[in-house]
Amino acid sequence: MKCYHEPAKTLPGREFDVVIAGGGTAGVVAALAAARQGAKTILIEAKGYPGGLVVEGGTALHSFYNLWKAFPGVEKRQVIRGIPQEIIDRLAAVGGTTGHAEMLVGYDYDSVCTAVDVEMYKWVALEMLHEAGVHLGLNTLVVGAIVEGGHVHGVITESHSGREAIYARAFVDCTGYGDLAAYAGASFTEPNDYPVANSIGVGGVNVDKFYEFIKAHDALKEYSEGWRSGEQGKIVRLMAYLNKLPPEFAQRAWEIGMAPVITTVHDDYFMFLKLNYWMPTSPTNRDAAAEAELELRRRQVQAIELLRRYVPGCEKAFIARSSPSLCIRRGRWIACDYDIPLDDVLQGRHFEDDVLAYGFHDSAPRLQIQNGGTYGIPYRALRVAGLDNLLAAGMLITSDHEAHMSTRNTVCCMGQGQAAGTAAALCAAYDCGTRDLAYADLRAALEAGGVYFEGAQDV
Repeated sequence: MKCYHEPAKTLPGREFDVVIAGGGTAGVVAALAAARQGAKTILIEAKGYPGGLVVEGGTALHSFYNLWKAFPGVEKRQVIRGIPQEIIDRLAAVGGTTGHAEMLVGYDYDSVCTAVDVEMYKWVALEMLHEAGVHLGLNTLVVGAIVEGGHVHGVITESHSGREAIYARAFVDCTGYGDLAAYAGASFTEPNDYPVANSIGVGGVNVDKFYEFIKAHDALKEYSEGWRSGEQGKIVRLMAYLNKLPPEFAQRAWEIGMAPVITTVHDDYFMFLKLNYWMPTSPTNRDAAAEAELELRRRQVQAIELLRRYVPGCEKAFIARSSPSLCIRRGRWIACDYDIPLDDVLQGRHFEDDVLAYGFHDSAPRLQIQNGGTYGIPYRALRVAGLDNLLAAGMLITSDHEAHMSTRNTVCCMGQGQAAGTAAALCAAYDCGTRDLAYADLRAALEAGGVYFEGAQDV
């Protein structure tokens, strides 16, 4: 391979208390949490808006509640609160969410459907970050790390302003790909154990007629009613059993990775229609990802043709929104001080250093947390191994694929973000490493921030 030796140069530098790398699902909440603790915080995000998979890759936000409806007699509990719930409240005030709409069919998968208007989410998140005093490093890439003796001193960034060094006392990697941790020398793997996706918003459709289409084939798998276009009691989530739909439709949908599920907060609009594609190699491979981008765009067009041909009310369907790039469920797994196994999740284990409780598994009903309960994410599961001032939050943690099918979900990532951002701010304030932070101080700050905890067990 032909090489080029880049000349050394002196970079302009800035100083902060906390750097949050990645402004996605976890990163938004992490930055808000850090800034509200009084830390001078910068959020570095490659795109021009925050939100990540919440606004690009999902169908609904899973899940603020335990799976109570699948277990008669189990208490209904909202287990993710704090900043994530505050975001939902702000969205509700401007008509940007269905609210926590209870599932009426398919509640053995999730007890609620919490869908959001993705454009309103971007705006609300930016407003909240601005109000908290977070310095917004948008349209900016993390391209390197300044590390010495297991201590991260700073990150190198690239933007239209050029190359910069950003120094801080504590760092949180919320990039999804684990870029900061990888640059810093953390141990990682690239499992490539999920398809990539590019979900589209589809206009020119009729939600109620789509429901009638599914019902006519006795294919209804999930159904929820909530706020839609300013009215309560309207359909906001539908999912079909693909094998019960017309064979030609089902076969083609399967071939292009089209999931037969939609959520919406507006009449005549599918907020998300998901197209999946299995890459032959890790999505960190730039050239392979470029080929996947093209394939996903082809599948989007084919999905629209499929809706127009087979689904009443969708004869004039069109792509109204797409993600600027493919979305991943996992890039790198980053080795942390504790690696959560599936048994912790299914048995509902809690720990002496819990930072949140969570109660959803994306493989339900095949895999469920026992008795409609919750499990804990321990603080040590967020501490990047081998580095004394770097935390990881979101889809980066948990090597066990089946456990990761829970920890990677949006609302769990949001909860991890609040924990990691709070911890980073405390570490910066106390001038200590992540392992030197007293858990009692972290717990008190999280409780003051509205985080819900369940009692420790099986410690």
